Amino acid sequence: MESADSGRSDPVKGDDPGPSFVSSPPATPSRYESQKRRDWNTFLQYLKNHKPPLALSRCSGAHVIEFLKYLDQFGKTKVHVAACPYFGHQQPPSPCSCPLKQAWGSLDALIGRLRAAYEENGGRPDSNPFAARAVRIYLREVRESQAKARGIPYEKKKRKRPPTVTTVRVDVASSRQSDGDPCNVGAPSVAEAVPP
Repeated sequence: MESADSGRSDPVKGDDPGPSFVSSPPATPSRYESQKRRDWNTFLQYLKNHKPPLALSRCSGAHVIEFLKYLDQFGKTKVHVAACPYFGHQQPPSPCSCPLKQAWGSLDALIGRLRAAYEENGGRPDSNPFAARAVRIYLREVRESQAKARGIPYEKKKRKRPPTVTTVRVDVASSRQSDGDPCNVGAPSVAEAVPP
């Protein structure tokens, strides 16, 4: 005599392997996500090494600017000082002793990644030090000073506007009825359809 559940195995005894899931390897993060994580860890390390050590919750826009200035020592962009004979030259003919700094574009991208990382790690958007007005002003000043020093104007990208569509208004009362064609009633002439 066979029991009703003889085809089933007992999960308590362990002879049922259970549902089989094919585990896929964890998805590799995008280049942006990897860079954002590295930047975030670098900033946290900076706060840890700060004298005195600084908690993230007490971090302000001033600390972010201090961090950006600290990063200048690792920069690779030659920024001429006002007294340099090559100030304002894009392609100086010979080397000079002007400092290397972080390029404005690199700092701007870094702040964007850190702003996102701050909120992803539990920070409130209204207290985000990377979104502080002082940081935006600092970045604008860096952009303008580097543009002058390197002779490279930074211009905002102009948005392409969609082509304008010209509408033609047809006046039915002034349509041609002179040729007697009933199909031509209300149809504009070519001259009427083209705007002046």
